[in-house]
Amino acid sequence: MVNDSSEQLNTVFFALADPTRRAILERLAHGEASGTELAQPFSISVPAISKHLRVLENADLILHRKDGRTHRFRLAASPMKEAAAWLEHYRQFWEVQFDSLENYLLTTSEEE
Repeated sequence: MVNDSSEQLNTVFFALADPTRRAILERLAHGEASGTELAQPFSISVPAISKHLRVLENADLILHRKDGRTHRFRLAASPMKEAAAWLEHYRQFWEVQFDSLENYLLTTSEEE
C-alpha cells in the first residue's frame, strides 16, 4: 500500500524530472513572478508553460494567486525539503557502500 507521503514524493520527483520545470523553480527562488514572466525565457507555447505550472502546483512546489488578470506564482519549499531528506538517507547509504569498496580495493591491492 502506498501512503500519502510516498505519493507526494512521487509527484515531487515527477515534477522535478523536467528541465523546464526545474528552471521555473530556479527563477521562483529569486521571488514571485507572473506566468508571463516565467514564460519569457522559453521558446514554448503559453499552454505548454501553463501545463508545467499545473504540474508544479499539483506537486505543491509552487503557490498560485490571481492579482486581477495576472496570475502570480511563488516557490513553496516544504515539498523539496521532504525530497531532500529522502535523498539524504540514500546518500548516507551510498557513502557507506563506497567506503566499504575503498577498503576492499585497498586490501586486495596490498595482497598483490
